[in-house]
Amino acid sequence: MPDSDPTALKYKRVLLKLSGEALGFGGGKLGINLDETKLIAAQLARVAARGIQLAVVIGGGNLLRGAQFSAGDEQIRPATADYMGMLATVMNGLALQDTLEAMGVETRLQSAVRMETVAEPYVRRRALRHLEKNRIVILAGGTGNPFVTTDTAAALRGTELQADVLLKATKVDGVYNADPVKNQYAEKFERLTFDQVIQKQLGVMDIGAFEMCRLAKLPILVFNYRQEGAIEKAVSGQPIGTVVTG
Repeated sequence: MPDSDPTALKYKRVLLKLSGEALGFGGGKLGINLDETKLIAAQLARVAARGIQLAVVIGGGNLLRGAQFSAGDEQIRPATADYMGMLATVMNGLALQDTLEAMGVETRLQSAVRMETVAEPYVRRRALRHLEKNRIVILAGGTGNPFVTTDTAAALRGTELQADVLLKATKVDGVYNADPVKNQYAEKFERLTFDQVIQKQLGVMDIGAFEMCRLAKLPILVFNYRQEGAIEKAVSGQPIGTVVTG
């Protein structure tokens, strides 16, 4: 498709990694911000309306982080804390699902942690069928296992569902050679290879998730979801964020 057409779709199927903070209040305040949830849902609805198959892996950091229970206190074991974090992602998934459905968007919530009264269990073939029917599939519960992050869940689901790209939505508009918040001279990269990320020791995502994408040759696009129409621009292949490819 010609690059000059801003409406052209570069990807047919995408996996969006959305942090829990995207649905939160920020500033250390815990909870689900319904206004932020609506803004995110509206972007997702517009993407789905264009015929793009969209799967979303959601985090839970706006509600709970497993690490907060493992800072020198063994009262709650790390594995238990991680399971609690998985439940937080399901809560976010439910909020996002209802918000999308209130907009008339057909949605399915699947959880890696079985809880059939509120979500379908994650089944790869079922998820693929939903995507083919243009339903947004929200994937909660991480991988269903402790000691791995939702970045790893995104890499795993993106590979399983044969996504064309993993969209990593962040509050920063790409990958830099230093923290742009702390260093005004930080340099942003437009494009990187997986090998360059390793050589330069850049923090695109946790190392396990990154290595999974590298082995699967699954491109990663890191971008700022807060920019107007950012997700739509990302799926259209417009210049946004940083692209990491083989």
